[in-house]
Amino acid sequence: MGSRKVLARLAGILYFLIGGAAFNEGYVLPRIVRPGDAAGTAGNIRASATLFRLGVLGDLTAGTFWLLAGLALYALLHQVHRLAALAMVTFAAVGAGIQILNQVSQYTALTVATTRSGPDSLVLVLTDMQRNGYAIDALFFGLWLLPLGYLVFRSGFLPRAIGVLVAVAGTGYLVYLFAVFLAPGASAGVFGFVTVPCAAAGELTFMLWLLVRGASDQKRVSGWAGTGSGSSAGTRVRTSS
Repeated sequence: MGSRKVLARLAGILYFLIGGAAFNEGYVLPRIVRPGDAAGTAGNIRASATLFRLGVLGDLTAGTFWLLAGLALYALLHQVHRLAALAMVTFAAVGAGIQILNQVSQYTALTVATTRSGPDSLVLVLTDMQRNGYAIDALFFGLWLLPLGYLVFRSGFLPRAIGVLVAVAGTGYLVYLFAVFLAPGASAGVFGFVTVPCAAAGELTFMLWLLVRGASDQKRVSGWAGTGSGSSAGTRVRTSS
């Protein structure tokens, strides 16, 4: 198995492990945090302190794997276009840092609710801060996917169609970010009907391709990925050593 295919499989595994974020955002927080209800939120945290701690750990782990996935993808794709690869890994690093630092709010909320005599309103403020941190981090979820999609499209050893889908996924996150700040009442609908479908189509397809197929040792993958002509920019890439 060539080094390119090994890197692709490694990137796929790390991408899969980023899913730890979905555990906290999709399972833990919706069951514990009650927006606008300080007493209810604090009470739920005290009653489910272990689950709340696991949510913090899930996001810390996911942020770490996001950075590692970015590095693995940089190693795989930097020969396609070095500046785009640098942009991708930089956006991933900043986004992962925000995701990790964002857990300061959640962990502090846990501390206030379980070991201090602080007011329940402070717990609610901290969980609101964390929710706002997730919204801001959507900027980097979107931005890192745009150069990644471009690199996949140009690579010649990954399907062009997946590159387009990854870029669409990045756009979906950016649309959600603008909705949060410009049309907050519609942001939940935008997330459910725009961001989630775009992310599922792009990120899941890309992750599964990396895990199952890896990266072709040929310059252009065959089949539905497209072939491209010899003069196409997508075929003018150096093969990895």
